[in-house]
Amino acid sequence: MALNSPISDCMNLRILGSIALRYFWLYTRHPVRIIELVFWPFVQLLVWGFLTKYLQSEGSGNFPETITYLIGAIILWDALFRSQQGVSISFLEDVWTRNLLNIFAAPVRITEYVGAMFLVGLCRVVFTGVILALIAIVAYQFNLFHLELALVPFYLNLLLFGWALGLVSVSLILRFGHGAESLAWAVPFMVQPFSAVFYPVSALPGWLQPIAHALPSTHVFEGMRQVIEFNTFPASQMASALATNILFLGASLWLLHGMLTSARRKGFLVKVTSS
Repeated sequence: MALNSPISDCMNLRILGSIALRYFWLYTRHPVRIIELVFWPFVQLLVWGFLTKYLQSEGSGNFPETITYLIGAIILWDALFRSQQGVSISFLEDVWTRNLLNIFAAPVRITEYVGAMFLVGLCRVVFTGVILALIAIVAYQFNLFHLELALVPFYLNLLLFGWALGLVSVSLILRFGHGAESLAWAVPFMVQPFSAVFYPVSALPGWLQPIAHALPSTHVFEGMRQVIEFNTFPASQMASALATNILFLGASLWLLHGMLTSARRKGFLVKVTSS
């Protein structure tokens, strides 16, 4: 892998597609992987969805109908989680199959390798998101598509932030080896309490609110509630989310490049790829 080339190097789409195709083939060879894409978000949607319906049935006549944003939050949160998993789990697939050194020995740029993981993350988000949206319509009469054009910037920002978190996970695994593999699942949930997924930022202590506003995901979920409650497009929230996403994604790419360079120089790659 051309570790010395800058992140902005042009990428070969054929190489990128070939790497991504290898990851996609894993899902056809092991159908359980496809079930995993649906099972956990489906169970989570059922639990929160039925809880929401119960709260609505037990509430008074003026119980706010906007409690349904919980269902929207579940679907949107899964977009962030799946995009992060598309990056971190794709990397771990190469670690588990001891294929990482083969990729690093091949003439593959960082941009091509990362681009392939981004593509896998995008496909995971689309696949799971469509299924969850259909289940929400059938089971809870909640139509995510009522958000209309707001859906595009919502998903775009969550996709970008998920990619950034995935690169952070990969960087930590490169640095600390097998002991850090659990971070591939833990990193997204480290930011969830501060992302205002199920509650507004105002519910957080005052000293935590600046941290929440620094996360792109917070602006997405705050914007989602604004659309559902007031039927207005949250332009300022989306602009803030995009700006912070650019910073997070740039920083995560810089971190990955630094960790790859350090791993090659100090021999961490052998540590990561050895059993």
